[in-house]
Amino acid sequence: MSGRTLLVTGGSRGIGAAVARIAASRGWRVAVNYAVNEAAATALVRSIGEAGGEAVAVKGDVGVEADVLRMFEAVDTAFGPLDALVNNAGVVDRKARVDEMDAARLERMFRANVVGSFLCAGQAVRRMSTRYGGRGGVIVNVSSVAAVHGSPGEYVDYAASKGAIDSFTVGLAREVAEEGIRVNAVRPGLIGTEIHASGGQPDRLERLRGLVPMKREGEADEVAHAILWLLSDEASYTTGAILNVSGGR
Repeated sequence: MSGRTLLVTGGSRGIGAAVARIAASRGWRVAVNYAVNEAAATALVRSIGEAGGEAVAVKGDVGVEADVLRMFEAVDTAFGPLDALVNNAGVVDRKARVDEMDAARLERMFRANVVGSFLCAGQAVRRMSTRYGGRGGVIVNVSSVAAVHGSPGEYVDYAASKGAIDSFTVGLAREVAEEGIRVNAVRPGLIGTEIHASGGQPDRLERLRGLVPMKREGEADEVAHAILWLLSDEASYTTGAILNVSGGR
């Protein structure tokens, strides 16, 4: 994939950081998007450079249209034409029932997890689609098996936002299939990242790993490898697919 440009949203930590690091090791020029954690993004870019890769950090809240426009323009300036997008940025909130959720929580959740993915995909299509003079490309959306299980008693809003991502993936894939763009998604399961602590449940891995048929949580790198396959030419006839990376759950 040498010389191709990839933008990873929410790329400073967790699955996004794993994607950025592995992609750079395979020759991708990687733009690492972050909203708040500049230190983590800068450290990741530095480590990629020290390993011989090429990366740049780009700030922007994917749920804010002006930020998204600036972010894509920054990638254009740094690396030229975009070849791939990984829509990874997203949030989770504290454990709650639906009857405990307010509009502010729901608006934050869907703005980051759904609106952000739409806005970023729209800008990517404008750059990659043959309809606009582009040379084609790939979009991979990060969903969750929560979209299937619903996360009752915990994060029904998060699960619903990821269900929207599943529908978005299929619809966009069919919309741009003739324009040289493939669109797929991965559905991670129980993965050992910071998202559980950020949702107020640092012990969640220990409590739930017994529900996974493989009896363990996954690692960010395992999800990243699935994403890199979908980005690669090995998946050239794969579009509209949603790949579970969940240990069988």
